[in-house]
Amino acid sequence: MAEDKKKIEPSLEGGDEEATVDQPGESSGFNAKKAILFVVLPLFILGGVGAGLYFTGMIDKFMAPREGVEHTTEEHGEADPHGEAVSETAVFLPIPDMIVNLSAEGTKQNYLKLKVQLELTSEADKAAVEAVMPRVIDQFQTYLRELRPKDLRGSAGIYRLQMELLARVNAAAAPTKIRDVLFQEILIQ
Repeated sequence: MAEDKKKIEPSLEGGDEEATVDQPGESSGFNAKKAILFVVLPLFILGGVGAGLYFTGMIDKFMAPREGVEHTTEEHGEADPHGEAVSETAVFLPIPDMIVNLSAEGTKQNYLKLKVQLELTSEADKAAVEAVMPRVIDQFQTYLRELRPKDLRGSAGIYRLQMELLARVNAAAAPTKIRDVLFQEILIQ
């Protein structure tokens, strides 16, 4: 039976060895479909998993050195959503309520009422920010007046607003570091 599948030809060198030649349509040891299935497909799967871990930030946990690992929590605090430590001595500074007209897309005029508080680390920082409060309000007002109602839609719009206000208050109050901008009220009319 095995001789039916293989054709035996004499060797070209004239020796007693026999060479086997595969018949057309028969499978040899290497098959392209098997190579794709067992080599290329696992590489793609591993690459996809690796990319997913990288873009979600999970790979950072595995790649971080074990020695001297910095923790985001203090001894008596817990981590906030921005990854910084929240101490029990957080100080809050209310900003006066702001009502601004938003950039008009048509004839309809829209207004934004905003009530926020700033999260600071100490009373000394609170005094420093109070000293530059007119600058902080000016930064907020000029930014808010350029917004359109569609810029504030959804949680992504509110998050962008929060990050922009945080960047502007940190620029206005430098070198004092403001931890967070906390929304108390947001009303678009």
